[in-house]
Amino acid sequence: MNIIDCQGLACPMPVIKTKKYFDLEDSKEALVIVDNEVAKNNVLRLAKGINLSSSFIEEEGLYKIQLSKGEFSDVQAVYNNEVVEYKVSAPTILVSSNLLGNGDDRLGETLMKIYINTLAESEILPENLMFINGGVKLTCTGSDVLDSLNSMQEKGVNIISCGACLDFYNLKEELKVGEIGNMYQIIDLMNKSGNTIKL
Repeated sequence: MNIIDCQGLACPMPVIKTKKYFDLEDSKEALVIVDNEVAKNNVLRLAKGINLSSSFIEEEGLYKIQLSKGEFSDVQAVYNNEVVEYKVSAPTILVSSNLLGNGDDRLGETLMKIYINTLAESEILPENLMFINGGVKLTCTGSDVLDSLNSMQEKGVNIISCGACLDFYNLKEELKVGEIGNMYQIIDLMNKSGNTIKL
């Protein structure tokens, strides 16, 4: 079995090394060793994204992740010699502005465009991509990221724009991708998500 030792490596290197191995035609299985929970979770999400079967054990601060080609199922984990089911879910991303970060607005626009375009090319896509406040401008006429958002929607990403926000900016008729949602729906999806990221 191939061993991919990622101890001491910051993300995304464990994911990159793991994917690089499984991109090889003759790859079958591997043991990935990481030393932090963030890396472990990211490798497991990769496994789900590229349909690898997964299990892991935690030993003395290390996570040893067994991966093999085959259909993904809920991950089996071993903690203190007890087998438990470990569910990996894609994140929900809440976008609250058409800018990314604070500071110069032009830089913020550029960074958000880069973020959305890069996200669309990622192996692990979000389950839900929700837009509120100024973020709804990204889903409407004139947005520079419509192609990337449409691409993600075609791959199964649930895209929702806040209806009250679209009304506030007079953009409801300009919506070009996804559906119109409400705060109850947004909160419900956030509560059901195992991991919500706010931009």
